[in-house]
Amino acid sequence: MNLEIERKYRVTDRSYRTGATRCTYYKQGYLSTNPAATVRIRIAGGQAFITVKGTTTGCSRQEYEYPIPVADASAMLDGLCQSGLIEKKRYLYPYAGHTWEIDEFMGDNEGLVVAEVELQSESESIALPPFIGREVTGDSRYYNSNLAKTPYRDWVGKE
Repeated sequence: MNLEIERKYRVTDRSYRTGATRCTYYKQGYLSTNPAATVRIRIAGGQAFITVKGTTTGCSRQEYEYPIPVADASAMLDGLCQSGLIEKKRYLYPYAGHTWEIDEFMGDNEGLVVAEVELQSESESIALPPFIGREVTGDSRYYNSNLAKTPYRDWVGKE
């Protein structure tokens, strides 16, 4: 079974940009946002993927991801995905033995910046980079699938 274990945090400042090893533009949409089986279409740089994710329990969930042709992904984003596409820039930031993924959201989610780190187990301890704020791992508002339906601009300030 493919198991994704990750923790997610708000970001307090943009200092990660100076230590980032890469920045990639992402565009993604959802064929299904059912929590039992979320199906995502994503174009990341010059590659495209279809991803199926299961229900989140703690900070773990099943995840299956497969490459697909970029032209197919583009057609699905334009014609099959639910309304509310996600656009973001993802920065990779190495820190204390982990690679952090920092997402700067665009469009309706402009102003939201979150960092994720993948773990080997839920009990794994991690060192937090200096730009890390409060943890939002269990807050479903921060799931990309929910940001597509209820963007950050609609609930910012109501936290």
